Amino acid sequence: MPAPYPMEFRREAVALLKSSGKSVPLLAAELGISPQSLRNWARQIGVDEGKAAGLTSDEREELRRLRRELRTVTEEREILKKAAAFFAKESATR
Repeated sequence: MPAPYPMEFRREAVALLKSSGKSVPLLAAELGISPQSLRNWARQIGVDEGKAAGLTSDEREELRRLRRELRTVTEEREILKKAAAFFAKESATR
């Protein structure tokens, strides 16, 4: 699912927040976004730049990808377990 706001827009909004001296709610209203979104973007960009602790955007994306892959592998394993049990039962009845 694509992000509702392009990364370039987010970076520019955070840069504007830092340079304008305006409050988060005021600038967010001017940009037509929620104040919490602007706060989140500022925090994440700080992490990405190494100015704050936390997972970078790349690390978050890798974590998301790995969780998705784990979910797929877990589902496949469950299907194989059920199939093995089915065929073991079938071969025992012959």
